[in-house]
Amino acid sequence: MSQLTQSYRLGDRSVPRIGFGAMQLAGPGVFGPPADEARAIQVLHDALQAGVRHIDTSDFYGPHVTNQLIKKALHPYKDDLVIVTKVGAFRDSKGGWLPAFSAEQLERAVEDNLRNLGLDVLDVVNLRSMFSVHEPAEGSLEAPLEALIKLKDRGLIRHIGLSNVTARQISDGQKMTPIACVQNLYNLANRQGDELIDKLAEQEIAWVPFFPLGGFTPLQNTQLTEVAASLEATPMQVALAWLLQRSPNILLIPGTSSPQHLQENLAAAQLTLPADALQKLNQIAKS
Repeated sequence: MSQLTQSYRLGDRSVPRIGFGAMQLAGPGVFGPPADEARAIQVLHDALQAGVRHIDTSDFYGPHVTNQLIKKALHPYKDDLVIVTKVGAFRDSKGGWLPAFSAEQLERAVEDNLRNLGLDVLDVVNLRSMFSVHEPAEGSLEAPLEALIKLKDRGLIRHIGLSNVTARQISDGQKMTPIACVQNLYNLANRQGDELIDKLAEQEIAWVPFFPLGGFTPLQNTQLTEVAASLEATPMQVALAWLLQRSPNILLIPGTSSPQHLQENLAAAQLTLPADALQKLNQIAKS
């Protein structure tokens, strides 16, 4: 059984372990519309046809662009499709990423996501910590979580997740509400979340690494290239396969605006890394 047909719990649903991240469907810098809207819509159609049932997005991608594309391409949605969005930031006129933590800003963000996706309720909403844009940083998330809990009580959100957070913030958040998933930076070369992944796996909470392929600077490493060549796969397929074998609670959301790259990413589900390859790959983060 491939990892695309294997599933893991996300909120109260089970989804295949490889999903799709919609961020790259927006324009350069995740700002503005795509150069080719038809191709972006084709990628979304192809993802669902291939079995993807977990799409990650946010109304601050564009802003509004990816959600509107998802609605245009896929609405009305399949009953088993889980759309996960995130709040906690907004974009300025130059495309900068700024915190949006007030109750009013969070309510507006949830309403924007609902409207642009064409939904009455959001399956999962991740609160994106913005104490540091590029990495988790300590700071209280109590007030914004309280605001999201109120929106959940109103029936606008089914489940709450956390993004770009520390272990302490997760623990504090769990005292307030069940946490459906954690979405942090993690990939073959950036493994600061190792202990946290294992702890969440014990609790059966999904770990959804963003930038699983390195993000705006794709992973490049001699060992990765050598392993890929030995398995007749691409380096990016190996990097995704490594994540799938790292822990059963990892759900992947690799993003792309290319139909060809989408199929290459999904093919990683068929790739099993032998022990010697895993040993070599596990040395990358230590080098």
